[in-house]
Amino acid sequence: MSQQLPEEWFIKDARTNAAIAWLFVAVLALTAVGNLLAGEPVTAVGAGVAVAVAVVPAWVAGSWTRTIPWPLLALTVAPFALNAAGLVLVAGFVRSIAVATLALLVVVALQLTTTVRMTPGFAVWFAVITTLGVAGIWAFGSWAAATYLGGTVFFTTNTELMLFFARTLVAGLVAAGVFAWYFRRRLRENATQRPTGELA
Repeated sequence: MSQQLPEEWFIKDARTNAAIAWLFVAVLALTAVGNLLAGEPVTAVGAGVAVAVAVVPAWVAGSWTRTIPWPLLALTVAPFALNAAGLVLVAGFVRSIAVATLALLVVVALQLTTTVRMTPGFAVWFAVITTLGVAGIWAFGSWAAATYLGGTVFFTTNTELMLFFARTLVAGLVAAGVFAWYFRRRLRENATQRPTGELA
């Protein structure tokens, strides 16, 4: 499906990265609770899924230092934390960014825990497609929560729903671009620092 790379894309077995990453995982867990208390069950579930995806690499490898790069986790924390803070004016954009960053976590977890290997270019488009898939699940979950749980406001018009998908697509493109830039830079640094292809 994709070209094998001589180097891994990701930081592995780096204690500094792992320590910072686990801090952000803890913050993500707190935002899940905060969103639940704020009456946002779908966003709370999204944050909970983000926590689960973030811990999978360490669980599969059996090493606490096998973690997703902390800058990606920091990017993931931001929208969930803003939503938990109740910033209604930016809620629409925050929701779209949350979906995009959650999709990126899934892409990185696949790379770290399976035999799937993606080039940066392919990963950009895969992340965008994954973002749209997560957006569909998110929209369905929001409708279900609004219908059966109450307290969650779902989109009142079809236009609002389409705007959500459009914003999510843009957020997915931007997030995927940042994703590719970050890991292209990591590959260049790894090639310069360790010609044999071993990551720090």
